[in-house]
Amino acid sequence: MANESILIIEDNPTEAEILQDLLQQEGYHVETVYDGEAGIGQLEENFYDVVITDLAMPKVSGIEVLDYIVEHTPETICIILTGHGSIKGAVEAIKKGAYDYLTKPVRGDEILLVLEKALETRRLRRENEYLRRKLWQEWGYGEIVGKSEAMRRVFSLIEKVADTDSTVLILGESGTGKELVARAIHQASSRCQGPFIPVNCGAIPEELLESELFGHEKGAFTGAIKTRLGRFELAHGGTIFLDEISEMSPKLQVKLLRVLQEHSFERVGGTRSIKVDIRVIAATNRDLEKEVREGRFREDLYYRLNVIPIVLPPLRERKEDIPLLIEHFLERFSRQKRREISGITDEAMEFLMKHDWPGNVRELENVIERMVILATGERLTAEDVPEYIRGKIDKIRFDGFYDLEIPEEGINLPALVSEFEKRLILKALDKTGWIKNRAAKLLNINRTTLIEKMKKQKIMTPQRS
Repeated sequence: MANESILIIEDNPTEAEILQDLLQQEGYHVETVYDGEAGIGQLEENFYDVVITDLAMPKVSGIEVLDYIVEHTPETICIILTGHGSIKGAVEAIKKGAYDYLTKPVRGDEILLVLEKALETRRLRRENEYLRRKLWQEWGYGEIVGKSEAMRRVFSLIEKVADTDSTVLILGESGTGKELVARAIHQASSRCQGPFIPVNCGAIPEELLESELFGHEKGAFTGAIKTRLGRFELAHGGTIFLDEISEMSPKLQVKLLRVLQEHSFERVGGTRSIKVDIRVIAATNRDLEKEVREGRFREDLYYRLNVIPIVLPPLRERKEDIPLLIEHFLERFSRQKRREISGITDEAMEFLMKHDWPGNVRELENVIERMVILATGERLTAEDVPEYIRGKIDKIRFDGFYDLEIPEEGINLPALVSEFEKRLILKALDKTGWIKNRAAKLLNINRTTLIEKMKKQKIMTPQRS
Protein backbone atom coordinates (compact mmCIF):
# COMPACT_ATOMS: atom_id res chain seq x y z
CA MET A 1 0.00 0.00 0.00
CA ALA A 2 1.34 3.39 -0.98
CA ASN A 3 1.90 5.96 1.76
CA GLU A 4 3.51 8.88 -0.11
CA SER A 5 2.10 12.36 0.39
CA ILE A 6 0.56 14.18 -2.57
CA LEU A 7 -0.54 17.80 -2.97
CA ILE A 8 -3.17 18.52 -5.64
CA ILE A 9 -3.38 22.11 -6.91
CA GLU A 10 -6.48 22.40 -9.11
CA ASP A 11 -8.82 25.39 -9.50
CA ASN A 12 -11.74 23.17 -10.58
CA PRO A 13 -13.14 21.74 -7.31
CA THR A 14 -14.99 18.89 -9.03
CA GLU A 15 -11.90 17.62 -10.85
CA ALA A 16 -9.82 18.08 -7.70
CA GLU A 17 -12.27 16.00 -5.63
CA ILE A 18 -12.40 13.15 -8.19
CA LEU A 19 -8.60 13.00 -8.29
CA GLN A 20 -8.31 13.15 -4.50
CA ASP A 21 -10.78 10.28 -4.00
CA LEU A 22 -8.94 8.12 -6.56
CA LEU A 23 -5.53 8.62 -4.96
CA GLN A 24 -6.79 8.14 -1.40
CA GLN A 25 -8.31 4.81 -2.44
CA GLU A 26 -4.81 3.77 -3.55
CA GLY A 27 -3.43 4.59 -0.09
CA TYR A 28 -1.79 7.97 -0.79
CA HIS A 29 -2.00 10.79 1.75
CA VAL A 30 -3.63 13.57 -0.25
CA GLU A 31 -4.20 17.27 0.40
CA THR A 32 -5.95 19.62 -2.03
CA VAL A 33 -5.84 23.38 -2.59
CA TYR A 34 -7.59 25.38 -5.30
CA ASP A 35 -5.01 27.93 -6.50
CA GLY A 36 -1.27 28.24 -7.05
CA GLU A 37 -0.72 30.78 -4.29
CA ALA A 38 -2.21 28.43 -1.69
CA GLY A 39 -0.17 25.60 -3.19
CA ILE A 40 3.11 27.45 -2.65
CA GLY A 41 1.96 28.28 0.87
CA GLN A 42 1.51 24.56 1.57
CA LEU A 43 4.94 23.79 0.09
CA GLU A 44 6.51 26.36 2.41
CA GLU A 45 5.06 24.55 5.43
CA ASN A 46 5.21 20.85 4.45
CA PHE A 47 7.14 18.36 2.33
CA TYR A 48 5.22 16.46 -0.36
CA ASP A 49 6.50 13.53 -2.38
CA VAL A 50 4.39 14.58 -5.37
CA VAL A 51 2.67 17.76 -6.50
CA ILE A 52 -0.01 17.45 -9.17
CA THR A 53 -0.78 20.94 -10.43
CA ASP A 54 -2.99 22.46 -13.08
CA LEU A 55 -0.99 24.49 -15.59
CA ALA A 56 -3.40 27.36 -16.26
CA MET A 57 -4.57 29.00 -13.04
CA PRO A 58 -5.32 32.65 -12.20
CA LYS A 59 -2.83 34.71 -10.14
CA VAL A 60 -0.12 32.01 -9.71
CA SER A 61 0.28 29.54 -12.60
CA GLY A 62 1.42 25.95 -12.57
CA ILE A 63 4.75 27.07 -14.09
CA GLU A 64 5.34 29.35 -11.09
CA VAL A 65 4.54 26.47 -8.74
CA LEU A 66 7.05 24.33 -10.68
CA ASP A 67 9.70 27.07 -10.42
CA TYR A 68 9.23 27.11 -6.64
CA ILE A 69 9.58 23.31 -6.44
CA VAL A 70 12.73 23.23 -8.58
CA GLU A 71 14.39 25.92 -6.45
CA HIS A 72 13.23 24.99 -2.94
CA THR A 73 12.24 21.31 -2.87
CA PRO A 74 13.83 19.51 -5.85
CA GLU A 75 13.14 16.06 -4.35
CA THR A 76 9.41 16.65 -4.94
CA ILE A 77 8.02 15.17 -8.15
CA CYS A 78 5.89 17.62 -10.15
CA ILE A 79 3.22 16.40 -12.57
CA ILE A 80 1.42 18.94 -14.77
CA LEU A 81 -2.28 18.80 -15.75
CA THR A 82 -3.24 20.70 -18.89
CA GLY A 83 -5.95 21.13 -21.47
CA HIS A 84 -5.38 20.22 -25.13
CA GLY A 85 -4.85 23.87 -26.00
CA SER A 86 -1.96 24.28 -23.52
CA ILE A 87 0.25 21.32 -24.46
CA LYS A 88 3.01 23.69 -25.64
CA GLY A 89 3.16 25.14 -22.13
CA ALA A 90 3.26 21.64 -20.63
CA VAL A 91 6.21 20.70 -22.84
CA GLU A 92 7.98 23.84 -21.61
CA ALA A 93 7.28 22.69 -18.05
CA ILE A 94 8.99 19.35 -18.78
CA LYS A 95 12.08 21.25 -19.93
CA LYS A 96 12.07 23.21 -16.66
CA GLY A 97 11.95 20.09 -14.48
CA ALA A 98 8.43 18.65 -14.37
CA TYR A 99 8.38 14.84 -14.43
CA ASP A 100 5.49 14.50 -16.91
CA TYR A 101 2.23 16.10 -18.05
CA LEU A 102 -1.28 14.70 -18.52
CA THR A 103 -4.09 16.18 -20.60
CA LYS A 104 -7.55 16.68 -19.15
CA PRO A 105 -9.80 14.91 -18.54
CA VAL A 106 -7.30 12.67 -16.73
CA ARG A 107 -7.99 8.92 -16.77
CA GLY A 108 -7.51 7.13 -13.46
CA ASP A 109 -5.29 4.35 -14.80
CA GLU A 110 -3.14 6.94 -16.56
CA ILE A 111 -2.39 9.07 -13.48
CA LEU A 112 -1.72 5.96 -11.35
CA LEU A 113 0.76 4.60 -13.90
CA VAL A 114 2.62 7.92 -14.14
CA LEU A 115 2.74 8.17 -10.34
CA GLU A 116 4.09 4.63 -10.01
CA LYS A 117 6.85 5.27 -12.57
CA ALA A 118 7.78 8.64 -11.07
CA LEU A 119 8.08 7.29 -7.54
CA GLU A 120 10.08 4.26 -8.74
CA THR A 121 12.47 6.57 -10.64
CA ARG A 122 13.01 8.65 -7.51
CA ARG A 123 13.47 5.54 -5.38
CA LEU A 124 16.19 4.26 -7.71
CA ARG A 125 17.84 7.69 -7.79
CA ARG A 126 17.91 7.81 -3.99
CA GLU A 127 19.21 4.25 -3.82
CA ASN A 128 22.00 5.03 -6.27
CA GLU A 129 22.92 8.15 -4.29
CA TYR A 130 22.99 6.13 -1.07
CA LEU A 131 25.17 3.43 -2.62
CA ARG A 132 27.47 6.07 -4.11
CA ARG A 133 27.90 7.76 -0.74
CA LYS A 134 28.41 4.40 0.98
CA LEU A 135 31.05 3.53 -1.60
CA TRP A 136 32.82 6.83 -0.91
CA GLN A 137 32.66 6.28 2.84
CA GLU A 138 33.82 2.66 2.85
CA TRP A 139 36.05 1.87 -0.07
CA GLY A 140 36.68 4.90 -2.22
CA TYR A 141 35.48 5.73 -5.68
CA GLY A 142 35.99 3.80 -8.91
CA GLU A 143 39.66 2.92 -9.28
CA ILE A 144 40.63 4.83 -6.11
CA VAL A 145 40.62 2.21 -3.37
CA GLY A 146 41.23 2.62 0.35
CA LYS A 147 39.68 2.54 3.80
CA SER A 148 42.46 4.24 5.77
CA GLU A 149 41.74 7.48 7.59
CA ALA A 150 44.02 9.35 5.18
CA MET A 151 42.05 8.14 2.16
CA ARG A 152 38.71 8.78 3.83
CA ARG A 153 39.76 12.41 4.13
CA VAL A 154 40.63 12.42 0.42
CA PHE A 155 37.25 10.90 -0.50
CA SER A 156 35.45 13.47 1.66
CA LEU A 157 37.29 16.32 -0.07
CA ILE A 158 36.53 14.92 -3.53
CA GLU A 159 32.84 14.71 -2.71
CA LYS A 160 32.76 18.24 -1.30
CA VAL A 161 34.53 19.89 -4.25
CA ALA A 162 33.08 17.81 -7.10
CA ASP A 163 30.02 19.94 -7.78
CA THR A 164 31.80 23.26 -7.48
CA ASP A 165 33.73 24.78 -10.37
CA SER A 166 36.66 25.71 -8.14
CA THR A 167 40.17 24.95 -9.34
CA VAL A 168 41.73 21.94 -7.58
CA LEU A 169 45.45 21.26 -7.05
CA ILE A 170 46.31 17.59 -6.42
CA LEU A 171 49.62 17.02 -4.65
CA GLY A 172 51.41 13.73 -4.15
CA GLU A 173 54.32 11.51 -5.09
CA SER A 174 54.46 9.77 -8.46
CA GLY A 175 52.20 6.73 -8.56
CA THR A 176 49.75 7.85 -5.87
CA GLY A 177 46.84 8.19 -8.31
CA LYS A 178 46.56 11.91 -9.02
CA GLU A 179 44.87 11.42 -12.41
CA LEU A 180 42.40 8.96 -10.89
CA VAL A 181 41.39 11.61 -8.34
CA ALA A 182 40.98 14.18 -11.11
CA ARG A 183 38.75 11.76 -13.07
CA ALA A 184 36.72 11.01 -9.92
CA ILE A 185 36.09 14.72 -9.36
CA HIS A 186 34.99 15.09 -12.99
CA GLN A 187 32.71 12.03 -12.89
CA ALA A 188 31.05 13.16 -9.64
CA SER A 189 30.45 16.69 -10.94
CA SER A 190 27.69 18.24 -13.03
CA ARG A 191 30.25 18.32 -15.88
CA CYS A 192 30.38 14.51 -16.06
CA GLN A 193 28.62 14.47 -19.45
CA GLY A 194 31.31 16.78 -20.84
CA PRO A 195 34.85 15.78 -21.86
CA PHE A 196 37.71 15.01 -19.49
CA ILE A 197 40.95 16.07 -21.20
CA PRO A 198 44.24 15.08 -19.53
CA VAL A 199 47.52 16.79 -20.47
CA ASN A 200 50.91 15.69 -19.13
CA CYS A 201 52.86 18.96 -19.20
CA GLY A 202 56.11 17.15 -18.45
CA ALA A 203 55.85 14.67 -21.32
CA ILE A 204 55.33 17.22 -24.14
CA PRO A 205 58.35 19.22 -25.35
CA GLU A 206 58.15 22.87 -24.31
CA GLU A 207 58.08 24.15 -27.90
CA LEU A 208 55.02 21.98 -28.66
CA LEU A 209 53.11 22.39 -25.39
CA GLU A 210 51.68 25.84 -26.20
CA SER A 211 50.18 24.60 -29.46
CA GLU A 212 48.96 21.43 -27.74
CA LEU A 213 47.15 23.42 -25.06
CA PHE A 214 45.85 26.40 -27.01
CA GLY A 215 45.81 25.19 -30.62
CA HIS A 216 47.20 27.10 -33.59
CA GLU A 217 46.05 28.88 -36.72
CA LYS A 218 46.95 27.75 -40.21
CA GLY A 219 50.38 29.15 -41.12
CA ALA A 220 51.29 30.05 -37.52
CA PHE A 221 54.61 28.26 -37.92
CA THR A 222 56.38 25.89 -40.30
CA GLY A 223 54.29 22.74 -40.58
CA ALA A 224 51.04 24.38 -39.45
CA ILE A 225 49.19 23.42 -42.63
CA LYS A 226 45.74 23.78 -41.07
CA THR A 227 44.04 25.26 -38.02
CA ARG A 228 44.16 22.92 -35.02
CA LEU A 229 42.08 22.99 -31.86
CA GLY A 230 43.98 22.84 -28.58
CA ARG A 231 43.16 20.86 -25.46
CA PHE A 232 41.43 23.84 -23.81
CA GLU A 233 38.93 24.08 -26.66
CA LEU A 234 38.42 20.31 -26.65
CA ALA A 235 37.66 20.49 -22.93
CA HIS A 236 34.86 23.06 -23.40
CA GLY A 237 31.93 22.13 -21.17
CA GLY A 238 34.06 19.68 -19.20
CA THR A 239 37.33 19.40 -17.28
CA ILE A 240 40.98 19.79 -18.27
CA PHE A 241 43.58 18.01 -16.12
CA LEU A 242 47.05 19.54 -16.20
CA ASP A 243 49.43 16.95 -14.78
CA GLU A 244 53.01 17.89 -13.84
CA ILE A 245 52.04 21.55 -13.88
CA SER A 246 55.42 22.48 -12.35
CA GLU A 247 57.09 21.62 -15.69
CA MET A 248 55.28 24.44 -17.51
CA SER A 249 57.54 27.24 -18.78
CA PRO A 250 57.20 30.81 -17.42
CA LYS A 251 55.75 31.96 -20.76
CA LEU A 252 52.98 29.36 -20.64
CA GLN A 253 52.37 30.04 -16.96
CA VAL A 254 51.40 33.61 -17.91
CA LYS A 255 48.99 32.36 -20.58
CA LEU A 256 47.46 29.80 -18.20
CA LEU A 257 46.96 32.51 -15.58
CA ARG A 258 44.90 34.49 -18.09
CA VAL A 259 42.74 31.46 -18.89
CA LEU A 260 42.02 30.98 -15.18
CA GLN A 261 41.17 34.66 -14.76
CA GLU A 262 39.22 35.36 -17.94
CA HIS A 263 38.33 31.92 -19.38
CA SER A 264 39.67 33.07 -22.74
CA PHE A 265 42.84 32.78 -24.85
CA GLU A 266 44.14 33.08 -28.42
CA ARG A 267 45.43 30.23 -30.53
CA VAL A 268 49.11 30.35 -31.49
CA GLY A 269 49.31 32.73 -34.45
CA GLY A 270 45.77 33.99 -33.88
CA THR A 271 44.25 37.28 -32.72
CA ARG A 272 40.66 36.21 -32.01
CA SER A 273 39.86 35.69 -28.32
CA ILE A 274 38.25 32.30 -27.70
CA LYS A 275 35.99 31.87 -24.66
CA VAL A 276 35.82 28.49 -22.95
CA ASP A 277 33.71 26.99 -20.18
CA ILE A 278 36.08 24.65 -18.40
CA ARG A 279 37.13 23.47 -14.98
CA VAL A 280 40.87 23.25 -14.37
CA ILE A 281 42.40 20.53 -12.18
CA ALA A 282 46.19 20.56 -11.84
CA ALA A 283 48.63 18.14 -10.25
CA THR A 284 52.30 17.94 -9.34
CA ASN A 285 54.69 15.72 -7.40
CA ARG A 286 56.86 18.72 -6.51
CA ASP A 287 56.73 21.19 -3.64
CA LEU A 288 55.16 24.15 -5.44
CA GLU A 289 55.75 26.52 -2.56
CA LYS A 290 59.47 25.76 -2.85
CA GLU A 291 59.27 26.23 -6.63
CA VAL A 292 57.70 29.66 -6.02
CA ARG A 293 60.37 30.64 -3.49
CA GLU A 294 63.12 29.65 -5.92
CA GLY A 295 61.55 31.61 -8.77
CA ARG A 296 60.60 28.68 -11.00
CA PHE A 297 56.85 29.03 -10.60
CA ARG A 298 54.69 32.18 -10.60
CA GLU A 299 53.29 33.04 -7.19
CA ASP A 300 50.04 34.46 -8.62
CA LEU A 301 49.45 31.30 -10.65
CA TYR A 302 50.18 29.13 -7.60
CA TYR A 303 47.46 30.90 -5.62
CA ARG A 304 45.03 30.64 -8.55
CA LEU A 305 45.62 26.88 -8.77
CA ASN A 306 45.75 26.20 -5.05
CA VAL A 307 42.12 27.14 -4.35
CA ILE A 308 41.36 23.62 -3.09
CA PRO A 309 44.44 21.44 -2.44
CA ILE A 310 44.07 17.66 -2.17
CA VAL A 311 47.15 15.86 -0.79
CA LEU A 312 47.46 12.16 -1.66
CA PRO A 313 49.39 10.13 0.92
CA PRO A 314 52.14 7.74 -0.26
CA LEU A 315 51.32 4.05 0.04
CA ARG A 316 53.93 3.54 2.79
CA GLU A 317 51.81 5.83 5.01
CA ARG A 318 48.59 3.86 4.48
CA LYS A 319 49.68 0.25 4.51
CA GLU A 320 46.31 -0.85 5.88
CA ASP A 321 45.00 -0.24 2.35
CA ILE A 322 47.42 -2.72 0.74
CA PRO A 323 45.23 -5.87 1.19
CA LEU A 324 42.24 -4.04 -0.27
CA LEU A 325 44.31 -2.79 -3.23
CA ILE A 326 45.71 -6.27 -3.82
CA GLU A 327 42.20 -7.72 -3.85
CA HIS A 328 41.11 -5.01 -6.30
CA PHE A 329 44.04 -5.54 -8.70
CA LEU A 330 43.88 -9.33 -8.36
CA GLU A 331 40.23 -9.37 -9.41
CA ARG A 332 40.88 -7.00 -12.32
CA PHE A 333 43.94 -8.75 -13.73
CA SER A 334 42.52 -12.24 -13.23
CA ARG A 335 39.60 -11.17 -15.40
CA GLN A 336 41.72 -9.29 -17.98
CA LYS A 337 44.37 -12.01 -18.31
CA ARG A 338 41.82 -14.82 -18.11
CA ARG A 339 43.57 -16.47 -15.19
CA GLU A 340 41.79 -18.46 -12.50
CA ILE A 341 43.50 -16.86 -9.49
CA SER A 342 41.39 -17.15 -6.34
CA GLY A 343 43.54 -15.34 -3.78
CA ILE A 344 46.94 -14.86 -2.16
CA THR A 345 48.75 -16.78 0.59
CA ASP A 346 49.54 -15.22 3.96
CA GLU A 347 53.29 -15.51 3.32
CA ALA A 348 53.03 -13.65 0.01
CA MET A 349 50.85 -11.00 1.64
CA GLU A 350 53.44 -10.56 4.40
CA PHE A 351 56.19 -9.83 1.86
CA LEU A 352 53.99 -7.27 0.12
CA MET A 353 52.98 -5.63 3.40
CA LYS A 354 56.62 -5.18 4.48
CA HIS A 355 57.72 -3.53 1.23
CA ASP A 356 57.96 0.30 1.29
CA TRP A 357 56.52 0.78 -2.23
CA PRO A 358 58.58 3.76 -3.45
CA GLY A 359 56.56 3.65 -6.67
CA ASN A 360 53.33 3.77 -4.63
CA VAL A 361 50.05 2.32 -5.94
CA ARG A 362 51.36 2.19 -9.51
CA GLU A 363 54.22 -0.06 -8.41
CA LEU A 364 51.83 -2.35 -6.49
CA GLU A 365 49.54 -2.51 -9.54
CA ASN A 366 52.45 -3.52 -11.80
CA VAL A 367 53.63 -6.14 -9.29
CA ILE A 368 50.18 -7.76 -9.00
CA GLU A 369 49.79 -7.80 -12.79
CA ARG A 370 53.17 -9.52 -13.12
CA MET A 371 52.33 -12.04 -10.39
CA VAL A 372 48.99 -12.92 -11.99
CA ILE A 373 50.61 -13.47 -15.39
CA LEU A 374 53.46 -15.62 -14.05
CA ALA A 375 51.56 -17.51 -11.33
CA THR A 376 51.58 -21.31 -11.67
CA GLY A 377 48.85 -22.12 -9.15
CA GLU A 378 45.35 -21.02 -8.25
CA ARG A 379 46.67 -18.68 -5.52
CA LEU A 380 49.51 -16.20 -5.52
CA THR A 381 52.35 -17.52 -3.35
CA ALA A 382 55.61 -16.18 -1.94
CA GLU A 383 57.40 -17.66 -4.96
CA ASP A 384 55.35 -15.39 -7.21
CA VAL A 385 56.51 -12.27 -5.33
CA PRO A 386 59.33 -10.50 -7.25
CA GLU A 387 62.78 -11.20 -5.85
CA TYR A 388 63.56 -7.57 -5.16
CA ILE A 389 60.63 -7.54 -2.74
CA ARG A 390 61.43 -10.89 -1.14
CA GLY A 391 64.96 -9.65 -0.49
CA LYS A 392 66.57 -12.83 -1.87
CA ILE A 393 68.82 -11.11 -4.37
CA ASP A 394 72.20 -9.63 -3.55
CA LYS A 395 72.12 -6.01 -2.54
CA ILE A 396 73.52 -3.57 -5.11
CA ARG A 397 77.22 -3.05 -4.47
CA PHE A 398 79.85 -0.80 -5.84
CA ASP A 399 83.61 -0.79 -5.32
CA GLY A 400 84.61 -0.55 -1.68
CA PHE A 401 81.12 0.42 -0.44
CA TYR A 402 80.91 -1.99 2.47
CA ASP A 403 84.52 -1.30 3.54
CA LEU A 404 84.08 2.46 3.18
CA GLU A 405 85.45 4.45 6.08
CA ILE A 406 84.19 7.98 6.66
CA PRO A 407 87.27 10.25 7.01
CA GLU A 408 87.66 12.75 9.81
CA GLU A 409 86.87 15.64 7.50
CA GLY A 410 83.57 13.98 6.61
CA ILE A 411 81.99 13.27 3.24
CA ASN A 412 79.64 15.10 0.88
CA LEU A 413 76.60 12.81 1.24
CA PRO A 414 74.32 14.63 -1.26
CA ALA A 415 77.06 14.51 -3.91
CA LEU A 416 77.74 10.80 -3.29
CA VAL A 417 74.03 9.94 -3.40
CA SER A 418 73.61 11.96 -6.59
CA GLU A 419 76.58 10.22 -8.21
CA PHE A 420 75.25 6.80 -7.17
CA GLU A 421 71.83 7.66 -8.66
CA LYS A 422 73.46 8.82 -11.88
CA ARG A 423 75.48 5.58 -12.21
CA LEU A 424 72.37 3.45 -11.69
CA ILE A 425 70.37 5.45 -14.27
CA LEU A 426 73.19 5.14 -16.82
CA LYS A 427 73.50 1.38 -16.16
CA ALA A 428 69.75 0.91 -16.65
CA LEU A 429 69.77 2.98 -19.85
CA ASP A 430 72.78 1.12 -21.23
CA LYS A 431 71.21 -2.24 -20.36
CA THR A 432 67.99 -1.36 -22.23
CA GLY A 433 69.57 0.36 -25.23
CA TRP A 434 68.37 3.76 -23.93
CA ILE A 435 64.71 2.76 -24.17
CA LYS A 436 63.33 4.89 -21.35
CA ASN A 437 60.20 2.84 -20.64
CA ARG A 438 62.26 -0.31 -20.08
CA ALA A 439 64.93 1.53 -18.10
CA ALA A 440 62.27 3.03 -15.84
CA LYS A 441 60.85 -0.45 -15.17
CA LEU A 442 64.32 -1.73 -14.22
CA LEU A 443 64.68 1.14 -11.77
CA ASN A 444 61.12 0.66 -10.50
CA ILE A 445 60.11 4.25 -11.26
CA ASN A 446 57.74 5.67 -13.86
CA ARG A 447 58.96 7.07 -17.15
CA THR A 448 58.26 10.72 -16.30
CA THR A 449 60.24 10.41 -13.06
CA LEU A 450 63.17 8.96 -15.03
CA ILE A 451 63.02 11.88 -17.49
CA GLU A 452 63.00 14.34 -14.57
CA LYS A 453 66.06 12.67 -13.05
CA MET A 454 67.86 12.63 -16.40
CA LYS A 455 67.26 16.36 -16.77
CA LYS A 456 68.49 16.98 -13.23
CA GLN A 457 71.60 14.83 -13.77
CA LYS A 458 72.14 16.36 -17.25
CA ILE A 459 72.07 12.91 -18.85
CA MET A 460 71.61 13.39 -22.60
CA THR A 461 70.36 10.66 -24.94
CA PRO A 462 73.31 9.80 -27.23
CA GLN A 463 72.98 10.72 -30.91
CA ARG A 464 72.59 7.63 -33.06
CA SER A 465 74.72 7.46 -36.18
